[in-house]
Amino acid sequence: MARLSNRQLPIRRVERAPWCELGPQSWPGTLPAVQQLLDAGLDLGPATVLVGENGSGKSTLVEGIAMAYGLSPEGGSTHARHSTRPTESSLGQNLRVVRDLGASRWGFFLRAETMHGFYTYLEENPSKRGEPRFHELSHGESFLAVLQSRFDAPGLYVLDEPESALSFSACLALVGLLHDLASTGTAQVVVATHSPVVASLPGARILELDGDGWHEREWAELALVDHYRRFLAEPGRYLRHVLDDAPPDDV
Repeated sequence: MARLSNRQLPIRRVERAPWCELGPQSWPGTLPAVQQLLDAGLDLGPATVLVGENGSGKSTLVEGIAMAYGLSPEGGSTHARHSTRPTESSLGQNLRVVRDLGASRWGFFLRAETMHGFYTYLEENPSKRGEPRFHELSHGESFLAVLQSRFDAPGLYVLDEPESALSFSACLALVGLLHDLASTGTAQVVVATHSPVVASLPGARILELDGDGWHEREWAELALVDHYRRFLAEPGRYLRHVLDDAPPDDV
């Protein structure tokens, strides 16, 4: 993909829709990060990374952004409309996106928890010749096959915890792929992750979610990074809290 000096990003901003009636008393408005989005909106650059503990709202936000853009909550490209058991929140229906004039309207939502159903959809609705039978590959291999075959065009790429199926080296490869996409000026990346490797995406704006909403951070400032560093240096300091047979002086 050719790199352009003038960026044409699929989304400039995500904000509360004029018809939105979602308030702080009903889920997902009860999540501080969701209320922050509804109150202040969110400007998106070429790459945005969301990190935070389980329940902080990462997946809810990326799902809402994907749905507001027109993508299926269960994942896939702009034209994929497979559905198994609807579990999505109402956030996407209460947001609007501010698009960049002339930018691509294509997109892809990679969602780890629904990829099995998406593979079935692809096998029943093949769109590319020679595409692998994803169910016959390992979990990691099928993820990589999707990345290699579909992350290659201008558009919006939304990823929810893509590291769940990937090895360390595959996570590094994913970072390289996302960086190449975001560097084109016509592709845009939004990713929610628990991986310090994926969160290290060069040039990305990193938002750390907690009980107060989101806060812009540098990679080295993230609690996620700090915990991994401490664990790798002294695993016992963490394991003694979860292992019944850990010696009391294991610090």
